[in-house]
Amino acid sequence: MSGALLQVSRLSKHFRGLTAVAEVSFSVEAGTVHGLIGPNGAGKTTLFNLISGLTPCDDGRITFDGREIAGLPVHARAGLGIARTFQNIRMFDDMSVLETVAAGAHARLTAPLWHCLLGLPRARAEERGVAAEALELLEFVGLAGRAGERAGDLAYGDQRRLEIARGLAARPRLLLLDEPAAGMNPHETADLARLLRRVRTRGVTLLLVEHDMGFVMDLCEHLTVLNFGRRIADGTPSEVRADPAVIEAYLGAKAAARLARREAGR
Repeated sequence: MSGALLQVSRLSKHFRGLTAVAEVSFSVEAGTVHGLIGPNGAGKTTLFNLISGLTPCDDGRITFDGREIAGLPVHARAGLGIARTFQNIRMFDDMSVLETVAAGAHARLTAPLWHCLLGLPRARAEERGVAAEALELLEFVGLAGRAGERAGDLAYGDQRRLEIARGLAARPRLLLLDEPAAGMNPHETADLARLLRRVRTRGVTLLLVEHDMGFVMDLCEHLTVLNFGRRIADGTPSEVRADPAVIEAYLGAKAAARLARREAGR
């Protein structure tokens, strides 16, 4: 597709005879917010792991900006501009908030290790640049005043924001978000939606897995729906919400009607 940043073609993954992802194809247009939804066990996180390189695929192709990446390791994909967050927050609790964000930039630093060990000018200059960018990102996500605090001491919602800032430190072109609103109250979820809309203004394309349908329908421009590892629908939120296969497998008639009324009232 013209303008597609990411293309997944007939991607499959099996675990000891169990098919987790079965010939899934979809594309993510550059500059959009694309949602990946479906019931528990549909294969969404496995698909994320295939795209980011944590899990090797058994068959199919993954193309990023026209380049085949299915055989590349995680760090190579990160170097091309793919970053991700996880369903369960992963960070070093004893690092400071600032250090946590700065850690996200390590894949793009160029000073040799011995420059860093000896504290040579090139390494020091990179460290200063990373620290300044990390502070800017903390300001962007609303954590500027928490830079010196221990990352593990932040509230859950703030840790989610910190994780997004760390992902942005890699300067990604595509950011994969695995259930970013999980565990959040309605106020935190609304704040997160506003933050992610601002992330897109930085030129970052977003692909997210999420179960909060109100959040997904309000934020995403395009949705891909999985069920039992297979794609059952692909289209705009309105198209997906009205798709009989999606209603049967995932939303249910009452939820689909409620989402339709919500959209009509906006």
